[in-house]
Amino acid sequence: MILTTILFTAIFLSGIYYLIRNLFNLKKAAELSKDALYPLTESEFAGIIIPHEWKQMEPLTKNTKSYRYVVWGTVAALVLLTALLVIVLTTNWIDSSYFSLAYLFFAIISSIRHRGNLFILPKGIVLNGKYFTYSQIKNYETEQIVRWHDLYGLDQKVNNAYKLTIRLKRNLFHSNFLVIGNSAQLEQICTLLNQKGVLCETNLSKQLGGNKNEYDRFN
Repeated sequence: MILTTILFTAIFLSGIYYLIRNLFNLKKAAELSKDALYPLTESEFAGIIIPHEWKQMEPLTKNTKSYRYVVWGTVAALVLLTALLVIVLTTNWIDSSYFSLAYLFFAIISSIRHRGNLFILPKGIVLNGKYFTYSQIKNYETEQIVRWHDLYGLDQKVNNAYKLTIRLKRNLFHSNFLVIGNSAQLEQICTLLNQKGVLCETNLSKQLGGNKNEYDRFN
């Protein structure tokens, strides 16, 4: 019982640390996004499609609904997690509700997420609400979403668009990708990344049927 309580206490404290750190990362990202090189115009924002929700990307400021949701959601989650931690430390509920408590804990943590985004900055990028310097980026990859692609058919906006995957160093468990609506926009993003020294590892040549001239546009 004591060992289990210690384990849950460590997990809960880690969750509280994650929520606070996530909020500070988002605050920094919102401040830095004002200096973005890309996207800038309404059409550029509209051409970046966020995975899973398949909605167009929105600006990141402290006044947006999504930002305020993370702020107030974090406060509510911290209060709830603290209450759960007190219950774990002062009652025997943990004995009969081990899996329910674990599920509730991870449900609370996963619910406080900002919508995905991508901002290319002079010295790094904001990716999904977190800032990364260019030295933290391993490479990126592009694929056209044509028939038989895993994403094809999930949403009309995704079909025949382009999947842009950005791989980060020391980040093995997260797939950081967005969908770019058209080839001209993808080319603009790739050009900026290449100028900043980010390497491209792409399967686009296969998607384009081996057309070397078309492939060279993205490298």
